[in-house]
Amino acid sequence: MKKETLAAIVEALKEGKTPVFPAEDFPCFEPEALAGKENVTPAVLDALVNGITVADVPVFERAIAAMEAGELAWIGFKLVFDPQAAQSNVDNEVTKKYGEQGSADGEPLVFFCSDAKEVVASREYSPRDLFQMKDITRGPGMHNDQFAGLTWMSAPLFDKVHVWLLGASDAAAETAALAEHVGFRVTVVDYDPAYISEERFPTAERILLPGPGFAGIDDIECAPEDYVCVLTRGHMFDPQGCVWGTPACALRGHDGLQGQERHRAQPCACPGWHRARLAARQAPHWPQVRRQDSCRARHRHCRRACGRALSAALFRRGSRQARRKPGQVDFA
Repeated sequence: MKKETLAAIVEALKEGKTPVFPAEDFPCFEPEALAGKENVTPAVLDALVNGITVADVPVFERAIAAMEAGELAWIGFKLVFDPQAAQSNVDNEVTKKYGEQGSADGEPLVFFCSDAKEVVASREYSPRDLFQMKDITRGPGMHNDQFAGLTWMSAPLFDKVHVWLLGASDAAAETAALAEHVGFRVTVVDYDPAYISEERFPTAERILLPGPGFAGIDDIECAPEDYVCVLTRGHMFDPQGCVWGTPACALRGHDGLQGQERHRAQPCACPGWHRARLAARQAPHWPQVRRQDSCRARHRHCRRACGRALSAALFRRGSRQARRKPGQVDFA
């Protein structure tokens, strides 16, 4: 998203013109994103764009301010394809109840929503609307199509979150594919060209260390807002990865069992990294893999590596600043 795009929308609205929403700034409108959404027809999209007026200028001005301040925030869209159904939809038996009222009205809407749950919109919205507004502005939506008559979309106002995968293991390859799918910038670091190949990581950025092992990793720098997942093969270089990622980043997800964790903690106990400090910041472990056939055990181990790393660092990316305390280190 570019501030210039939002400024152009504000200018167009003040001049009484129809705003333009370029797909490069609003990827939710790209053909790939709309594939399979049969209810989001060209007529529904036209109604959304034509329904945005000068009354919506505060939405885009607040979005510009959020970008300037570096906030985690989104521009969201309510798209209505059946106005009567949208206003009369009802709760289901599973999720929280939001009263008798469906959507506040049968018209499309543009709104601003921040990670702090600040919402700016030109019209009133119902409790059920607010539930879906917050859901669609936290990554892939779970409830955007839950209620009849309408759906929701959003576009982030911040750059992609950067996650580093230290180690080009099989678990890292699966983690990279899933992280990229949900909108993250992924960089993989390893010393073996056979593992960090384009075939294994076709869309991720790849950094090949000169070796031996992870000896050259100190020449690479990461940003404080980045995440690091330590997934080296056989855990051989997990200590170097932990020490590299911890001072600057939120270290999330390094995979293994409790016994392996104890072995890895000892090499990390270098000057400034005392064992007690590491132990105090470790996350609880999942149960150990006990007696199972080897194929099932490997599958569970790989699934744990990917799932724990992602659940800790990726899926709820919009809330990372609220959850993470300064200097926090989590070992998965």
